[in-house]
Amino acid sequence: MEASSLLSGGLNSGVVLSLIAVLWTVVWQNLQHLQLQQFFGRHLSRHARRLAAMVDPYLSVTIAEYEGGRMKRSDAYEEVKAYLSAACSRGVRHLRAEGAKDADKLVLSMVDGEEVADEFEGATVWWWAYSKSPPRADAAAAWWGGGGAQEERRFYRLFFLERHRELVLDTYLPRVRQQGRAVMVKNRQRKLFTNISTHQWSDGGYMRSAWSHVVFEHPKTFDTLAMDPAKKKEITDDLDMFKNGKDYYARVGKAWKRGYLLYGPPGTGKSAMIAAMANYLDYDIYDIELTSVHSNTDLRKLFIETTSKSIIVIEDIDCSLDLTGARNKKKAPAAEDDKKGGAAAAAAKAAGDKNKDTSSKVTLSGLLNFIDGLWSACGGERIIVFTTNHVRKLDPALIRRGRMDKHIEMSYCGFEAFKFLAKTYLDVDAHALFGAVGELLREVEMTPADVAENLTPKSLEDNPDTCLAALVKALEEAKEKKAASGGNDPDQQEDDEEEQ
Repeated sequence: MEASSLLSGGLNSGVVLSLIAVLWTVVWQNLQHLQLQQFFGRHLSRHARRLAAMVDPYLSVTIAEYEGGRMKRSDAYEEVKAYLSAACSRGVRHLRAEGAKDADKLVLSMVDGEEVADEFEGATVWWWAYSKSPPRADAAAAWWGGGGAQEERRFYRLFFLERHRELVLDTYLPRVRQQGRAVMVKNRQRKLFTNISTHQWSDGGYMRSAWSHVVFEHPKTFDTLAMDPAKKKEITDDLDMFKNGKDYYARVGKAWKRGYLLYGPPGTGKSAMIAAMANYLDYDIYDIELTSVHSNTDLRKLFIETTSKSIIVIEDIDCSLDLTGARNKKKAPAAEDDKKGGAAAAAAKAAGDKNKDTSSKVTLSGLLNFIDGLWSACGGERIIVFTTNHVRKLDPALIRRGRMDKHIEMSYCGFEAFKFLAKTYLDVDAHALFGAVGELLREVEMTPADVAENLTPKSLEDNPDTCLAALVKALEEAKEKKAASGGNDPDQQEDDEEEQ
């Protein structure tokens, strides 16, 4: 009996303990649901902050180099950097120097770990420059195609007393940004950018920028551009309307950008036109090599990293990618080739081929979104320029109005353009051979580049007479060549055959 009672009591105790464990589990889950742990944690943190404020009366504001998950370089960071460039020369021991607009001067900034003091209306503040290594798994880099972000992230941190909070946040920081922008304008050097191959963004670490640049020093202006004066004025008037059109674009609900399509035979001055536009507007140039862009996402990143007051250029767009109007023509042989290519790719994958596909996957759809999609409204005051030698090859959707708003034909040299070149190269306004040149230019087609080359003195003995005679001779030879081909321009005939 006693053994039976003990066994029964042990079973009852086990049941009770099991019930207690179940009840405790339910209660604990409810406590977690009520977030009591976070509740107590917040109170403890609040009291800890109050205690820290009694010991350390300083507040801080951190300004990061990139904003939006590294999608865009921070304007505030660049403005603070420019503002501190003057202060850095006073109290910083270790400096970083960059070239300035004046060739004899340098723009200075702090290296990591340096600190500089600044005074404003009786308050002293301190700026500290530092950087830190990002985590291996960077969500933004992964989103943009980077395998792991290894580039150091840079920051400026501002320290100030708590009693100066309103003065610093409401007055001092806005003043820093305003003066920083003024310094940036003063020291600004116009730049010519080119995109880095997007495979370098993830190979060995996330690249700091998708662009590299040199100082833009092209001498071409509209004053030295060989073009009909009326057409030249039409273009400059259009550029003026765009540059001063911020309020207009906002009123009509359009992104502040404009597209220009420059088309014509090689040697007609398309690249020179772009340089003249940049010099006229005082804009930077971003020259995109589409074959180096791996995907539509990478193309979007390139656009986001461009600045305002810039011209985004894609030259010879008909040669960069398959963007012709034949996108709906699917031929059976091509489909068979795709199947064969797919089988070969599968075999290579099965064999363990780990080589990366370096071909561009940019599509017409991606390029159209780049021009006038939602992302095209990120920033403003941008001009997008496409150039092509074969405008009929391009898909109509790519060059319609609204994307390429203004179409500019860069044609063969006419008589007015010739007179401009003669004045520029030979400093002559009239000559006995002008009549012969004008008559020949009406019969044969010669590019401004070829005319300019013939007008360029080749030796000390050359003069306007010899140079103009050389041009007349070249035009006569072109006329004979045209007559021998049955009255058609051989070069134009070759271009037409290529387009067919």
